[in-house]
Amino acid sequence: MRHIINCMAYGLGVALAGMSPTIAFAQALSVDAFKLSGVKLQQDTYQGVSALKMTMPSSATQDPTKEALADRDYMAWLPLNFHDGTIDVDVASDLSADAPRYARGFVGVTFRIDDNNRFESIYLRPTNSDAEDQVRRNHSVQYVAYPDFKFDRLRRESPEKYETFADITTGRWIHMRVVVSGSKARLYLDGRSKPALIVDDLKLGSSQRGGVGVWIESGTVAHFRNLKVTPAR
Repeated sequence: MRHIINCMAYGLGVALAGMSPTIAFAQALSVDAFKLSGVKLQQDTYQGVSALKMTMPSSATQDPTKEALADRDYMAWLPLNFHDGTIDVDVASDLSADAPRYARGFVGVTFRIDDNNRFESIYLRPTNSDAEDQVRRNHSVQYVAYPDFKFDRLRRESPEKYETFADITTGRWIHMRVVVSGSKARLYLDGRSKPALIVDDLKLGSSQRGGVGVWIESGTVAHFRNLKVTPAR
């Protein structure tokens, strides 16, 4: 297992100690570098480039006739000590063959993951972007904090505050950049200079710190590459 940091090879212990301004590049990481929470991760090729493929078991697909749909902790993540800084990653999602009707190609970034699997997250619902229903379109991007501030609670208590529209879709690479500072986070998509989503009150608080990962939910087959974590100086 190798982590490429500033074009030099270091072990994970160096990254955890925060001894380099750049923590990791996913293209240089093996599957074994990641902790897995309910998902399967494997080396793959997507649209002609090397990537990591992430899936979840069909048995974990939520059934809205039996339970309320909720954000969960299905993710692959690096056990870092991240606090403030920038997370860059290219993600792509497709619907699985057995995806339920409510599937949206859910994929996103998780950060400040602690030992109890509490984390902050900003994720995408790519199929919503092309929906004919304007309300669905407005739900293309979502912020949540697991486990207490899931999408349904935030949507109920603060309508529109933690969701927004973005021009995204399944079946293509989307670049996500998440900039975190204290209790604030900004999401930038596809290299744009203006944020797609602004969160000024991260629910786990400004002192939260921990790992960084990529997250999925029901009916999603995800690929990701070029994961780069840069702590604030």
